[in-house]
Amino acid sequence: MRYPLSNMNGGEWQIRREICDVGRRMHRSGLVAGTDGNISARVGPDRILITPSGSCLGMLDPAAISAINFRGDAMAGSTKPSSERWMHLCAYESRPDILAAIHAHPPTVIAMTLAGVAIDPCALPEVIIAFGRVPVTAYATPATVEGATVVKEWVGRFDALVLDRHGSFTVGKTLYDALHKLEKLEHGAHVIYMAQQLGRIKSLPPEEVAKLASLREQFGLGSADDVSPSCLPPGTAIPRVTRGPENY
Repeated sequence: MRYPLSNMNGGEWQIRREICDVGRRMHRSGLVAGTDGNISARVGPDRILITPSGSCLGMLDPAAISAINFRGDAMAGSTKPSSERWMHLCAYESRPDILAAIHAHPPTVIAMTLAGVAIDPCALPEVIIAFGRVPVTAYATPATVEGATVVKEWVGRFDALVLDRHGSFTVGKTLYDALHKLEKLEHGAHVIYMAQQLGRIKSLPPEEVAKLASLREQFGLGSADDVSPSCLPPGTAIPRVTRGPENY
């Protein structure tokens, strides 16, 4: 895989600063608290930057960001890497197309898993286009290799996962791409939560979901098959939808 020039060693300091900026944004938005969460970026064929163990994402120092190899070992002179690094390594091994990953603790997303409520896969157009659907992984003990085990089933295909009782995991082509997916995931969960307080959630009809699935493919965000089968009954045709020249 070819890495963007900004992600190679010559631009590693910029990536370190971006990790700190993303961490501050997450902390300010309440997507993490205290020392929760971790952020990583792939910067070479055997080099990953990841936030240090026990660090507050709102108070990161670029020089203190850990560097690890694909075995999870810290590079010489590096700080102690996050105990959740196995989840990140699993994502990079499964997805040669991604360069960043974020594990966060978005409160609405977590609350929905505690209540056994899924983010409705057939209700929000933005969620359908961006993610297709958002799988919920099995529960894994935090800070263990179990995290990699439960994401492995899904991360090869989906860009946003809900971790049962433990938050979210989003991946992207850049750090900001992964951040924006996290923000969209929590926003969608919050909208669903508010709608449930107001009454029954109205799902989109299958023909409208099919149009959104088509747009998902046209924008290069994934396959129409990523949409939940519950939203697209067997035999539902996926139309070719005319869209503007802009990216989603």
